[in-house]
Amino acid sequence: METKVVRYCFKMQDGSREDFRLELNASTLELEGNIPDPLPQWTRLDFHQCPNCPLDVSTHPHCPLAANIAGIVQRFDGLISHDKIRVDVTTEERRITQHTTAQIGISSIMGLVIATCGCPRTAFFKPMAWFHLPMASEEETIFRATSMYLLAQYYLKKEGRPADFEFEGLSRIYHNIQIVNIAVSKRLREATRTDSSLNAIVILDSYAQTLPLVIEESLEEIRPLFSTFL
Repeated sequence: METKVVRYCFKMQDGSREDFRLELNASTLELEGNIPDPLPQWTRLDFHQCPNCPLDVSTHPHCPLAANIAGIVQRFDGLISHDKIRVDVTTEERRITQHTTAQIGISSIMGLVIATCGCPRTAFFKPMAWFHLPMASEEETIFRATSMYLLAQYYLKKEGRPADFEFEGLSRIYHNIQIVNIAVSKRLREATRTDSSLNAIVILDSYAQTLPLVIEESLEEIRPLFSTFL
């Protein structure tokens, strides 16, 4: 696999634009060159550190998640959640354009960054990030997350290790993500003047809260799609 580049272009109604070039390392599936210098104080690991964070400030002075979203937060600090924007997402394979709100667009790029930032709690979403789907709906997210998890169980079983086909592990992953989102929201309340970045996290957290509760119900809803197999 080669390094993957994802470009986000945000065009605001006043004619201004913000461009982001996100480069994913093919070996680590983590972002490269995405951390600004200097970093703001709110990115320090011990500033509203997640209760479930396994990192230590002696080896990680800055939270990898906060450090990687710092540039996004700073550049959108004057944008309101419901401001209308146009988002263009370009990869080697395709280009996706959507007219949406600031919070939806920022939520999409943050979802990609958070999955690939180096945080141990969000690392499980690296496969989804490699096959990034911008502005994914709740239904698409459920399909992608459960499919990713089941494929991981396939690899575990092939290695002779215990596999989980009841999604218990996926529910634990999302529970940890909810804890992370709460802590990140606390950081952002002190980092920004407007609500666009904060509400972007709220949107991501709504998926994190919803998915474990509706896995069985939602999977039953899409069961007819697999009638050929059944």
